[in-house]
Amino acid sequence: MAKSNKIIITETPNPVKKKSIFGRFFAWIWRHKWWSALGLVVLVGLYFLIFGFGGGDKKGALITLNITRGDLSQTVTATGEIMPVNTVNVGSQVSGTIDEIYVDYNSVVKQGDKLLTIDPSVLQSSVDEAKASLDSAQSQLNFKKAEYERDKMLYADEFISRAEMEQSQTEYEQAQQSVKKAQYSYDRAVTNLGYATITSPVDGTVISRKVDKGQTVAASFQTPDLFEIAEDLTKMQIETAVSEADIGMIKEGMAVTFTVDAYPTDTFSGFVRQVRLSPTTTSNVVVYTVVIDVDNADLRLMPGMTAFVTIIVSASENTWKTQNAAFLLKNFENITDDAGDKKPTEYMAIERDGNIVFIKYEKGLVTATETEIVSDEIKAGDKIIIGRVGQKSANKTATMRQGGHPGGRPF
Repeated sequence: MAKSNKIIITETPNPVKKKSIFGRFFAWIWRHKWWSALGLVVLVGLYFLIFGFGGGDKKGALITLNITRGDLSQTVTATGEIMPVNTVNVGSQVSGTIDEIYVDYNSVVKQGDKLLTIDPSVLQSSVDEAKASLDSAQSQLNFKKAEYERDKMLYADEFISRAEMEQSQTEYEQAQQSVKKAQYSYDRAVTNLGYATITSPVDGTVISRKVDKGQTVAASFQTPDLFEIAEDLTKMQIETAVSEADIGMIKEGMAVTFTVDAYPTDTFSGFVRQVRLSPTTTSNVVVYTVVIDVDNADLRLMPGMTAFVTIIVSASENTWKTQNAAFLLKNFENITDDAGDKKPTEYMAIERDGNIVFIKYEKGLVTATETEIVSDEIKAGDKIIIGRVGQKSANKTATMRQGGHPGGRPF
């Protein structure tokens, strides 16, 4: 039986051709075509935001600040306490127990009015004792005087010696001095008795009462304070502390405005009466006391209120002014090519009716936020040019130190 040979044919698969990196990248892009389109839009937007729409040669829009007309003032601010112009502390020169009090807080008193009395029993005893000593000394004087007169006659008739007569004269003179001493003691005791009644030394208002009935007053070492009387509450003063950096600008007669928490919507006025030369150092800061006179005819201001003071150093009314940031520009290179040799310290770049105009100016009054512009060439509607959009400042340090341009954009 013959054998059969079988031939088996196998097919070798074609090798898979690998895609290149670019192919895989574009295939991924196609699968995520929407996210890819969104990313492309974001990138294009960032490019135009950073580099601008018109290329490097096109200048950005002008950045300007308004020039306005109004009042401008340079001020110094401080705080102080409202006090009466003249305050009298009433004390006692004698010790004892308070017997009666005739006034209270806010009592209006006249000079000589009785305020209180101290128990006079001890003082009266001192007066009686001094009077008895005076009477005794006067009796002794009368006796010595008669004896001296008799001894003078005996000496004239040579019945006694000169020494005895001189002894009698000396004793008579000593008796005279004893009477004077007793009289002084009596007068002092009477005066102290008068001090038991405390009277008002001035016309005014009692703003403080520091004792009560039955309290013992001890005046051995120092005079105790009993009352505090404000002489005239219609005239008040503010004592405020001004630092040495500002004190050179403060002069007598300067106008002052201030507010108090009790009347937050009201503004009060006064004027500087005195700048005291004596300094005070607080937390390594040297300050000087400035006294401000205030009219309080309506009696609204009370002693002890805290006043928030504004001292008007100088002022300009109805003047041209602008923000201080307008004067940070160092040159006109980024604004126009037609500036020539003009400098921002002498000329100001103005946008007027869509055109750039240079005007000569001078700085006037400078405050913390605004500066006065002195120039006859300014017109209503003018705006100061301080730079262009997208351009960097040539003086970044000065810009940051002074707060930069409004809106946070560089010049």
